[in-house]
Amino acid sequence: MSYENQPVAAALPAVAAGASPTGGETVPARAPAAAGRRVSLRTRTLMGVQVLSCGSYLPELVVTNEELATRFGFDADWITQRSGILARRLALPEQATSDLCVEAARKAIRNAKINPQEIDLLVVGTFTPDHGIPSTACLVQERLDLDCGAMDVQAACAGFMYALATAAQFVATGNSKLALVIGGDCNSRVTNPLDQRTAPLFGDGAGAVLLAAGDQQQGLLCYQLGADGSGGPMLDRKSGGSRRPPNVADIEQGLHYLQMDGRNVFKWAVNTVTSTIRLVLEKSGLGVDDVDLFVLHQANLRIINAAAESLGIPPEKLFVNLQKYGNTSGGSIPIALDEACEMGRIRRGSTVLMSGFGAGLTWGTGLFRW
Repeated sequence: MSYENQPVAAALPAVAAGASPTGGETVPARAPAAAGRRVSLRTRTLMGVQVLSCGSYLPELVVTNEELATRFGFDADWITQRSGILARRLALPEQATSDLCVEAARKAIRNAKINPQEIDLLVVGTFTPDHGIPSTACLVQERLDLDCGAMDVQAACAGFMYALATAAQFVATGNSKLALVIGGDCNSRVTNPLDQRTAPLFGDGAGAVLLAAGDQQQGLLCYQLGADGSGGPMLDRKSGGSRRPPNVADIEQGLHYLQMDGRNVFKWAVNTVTSTIRLVLEKSGLGVDDVDLFVLHQANLRIINAAAESLGIPPEKLFVNLQKYGNTSGGSIPIALDEACEMGRIRRGSTVLMSGFGAGLTWGTGLFRW
């Protein structure tokens, strides 16, 4: 069965995080975490930057909800009702995050018809690096044979927006002529494949954009980068860092896997996305009708629909592809941008609102004039 053009319901029934997929005994949830409480009103403007091209890459392996039901006993309908996801792409055993990023970058380079030697900056947004050291950006730089500075930015599912804003600063100030920005993650490497509350929600993939100087009508009309560390325990990996190096006991308990307080993350995400989009629009002096396309982080269809309803965004202005790929974290927004461009939904002069949000807690929202 193909999921390439399968429609997604405009609204999904609410399913509380931790609820049983069969309607019986509830699945034990994590201990409640403190809800994110920091709200920021700071925004910035950064014009004179244009997107030359986009690119994306999704692994070939497609895993449907039905396959998860057969393999692990998950309830396929519960996954769809909870998230809107029908399938996801998973990296092959020999693939890592850098491999996905390289392929997405190659497509962006081909689409721009530029010499890769002109690229003088590389920023990768990822929270699933190939290694702790070296950075994934350095691995990508080597594979692409680039002559440039290279660095990773870690802001989880908001990683691409942080990377985009970072690279745009260099371009806008003339310190970069051509910047390659990539968002990519191998979520399947950090989620517990036996955990129905998290594993079915995530997929693997990467997207890329090339930035160059543009005219003063192009760029970020308004953007916001925000963080609220008080909500860190809501979505984390307790074991594997310098605070808690991995050990046998932690691995036996699954503490090296991503853990999520689904109910509180959902509430935070809806509130944060709604408020940051409303703020960026107000500071820009624009309304929903002035935006050509809304590209929200593809985490959960219920989050997207709830935010859209609150803001009055019509369905035809929303780009949604999570039914095919699941939550690809840092790859989510740039993958969507590439598909939207290929479909003709983004053209030169389009006004596109992007909003990423995730662990940290972090969020990044930008109103970009293409």
